Amino acid sequence: MRYAFQVQYIGKNYSGSQIQFENGRQIDSPTIQGELEKALCTLIKSGSSNVEENSTGENTAENNNRRIKTIFSGRTDKGVNSLGQVVHFDTDEIIVASKFLYSINEILPDDISVTDLKQVDQAFHAQKSAKRRYYRYEFINRRCKNAFDGDLMRVKYKIDIERMQTALNYLLGEHDFSSFKSSGTLNPSKICTLYETKVSKTGDRVSIDITGNRFLYNMVRTIVGTLLEIEGHNLEAEHMKYVLESKDRTKAGMTVSPYGLTLMKVMY
Repeated sequence: MRYAFQVQYIGKNYSGSQIQFENGRQIDSPTIQGELEKALCTLIKSGSSNVEENSTGENTAENNNRRIKTIFSGRTDKGVNSLGQVVHFDTDEIIVASKFLYSINEILPDDISVTDLKQVDQAFHAQKSAKRRYYRYEFINRRCKNAFDGDLMRVKYKIDIERMQTALNYLLGEHDFSSFKSSGTLNPSKICTLYETKVSKTGDRVSIDITGNRFLYNMVRTIVGTLLEIEGHNLEAEHMKYVLESKDRTKAGMTVSPYGLTLMKVMY
């Protein structure tokens, strides 16, 4: 049987959402996936046909426990948060959602929580079945710091919300987003489609909402960095179009801090 749930997390204490490997061995660093799979192993009987052995292969009592493999809708980097990450897993066990949600949330760390568990069709795939992904980036627009700003980036200079929106509109539709693609990604695909973009400001908090079918590595954070370059140098909004059409990462702005970026929702 296949189950899917939403997971919320604050990413600052984790090395991203996915378990990471180096030279075939799992890197010993905390991840969202690692915490979820550890909790699932505690709740669900081991030994079902849809679990896999610990990747290290070490013959210890701890590693003899089989782990349930989780599949995420997409990878988020260290420091990135989630309100709507979708995860699926397979098990032979029948799960009662209400009891499961209470139990797993008692086990998980305080900065991770699971919601809305349900059984799904075997053809459902958290990543491959996703049609749209919605991200939000937030920062503070104020000269002086505030003790309650937390980890959000602070932009000291005045920004023009209307110009930022006009600049973002140049990115709508299907494009080659090579200019906003980090050199660290191994995925050769560069084409994405953005469906919606919105800039809003409430008090001194600015939100940038972007919805697309897929995103390249660090793409949202580089788009935000380019917006801030336009604002910081008082450039025309059309500079965003120039950067997009150049297909040259050196023409775009910096990749801003991951703190403030949240995966809001995945749509199927």
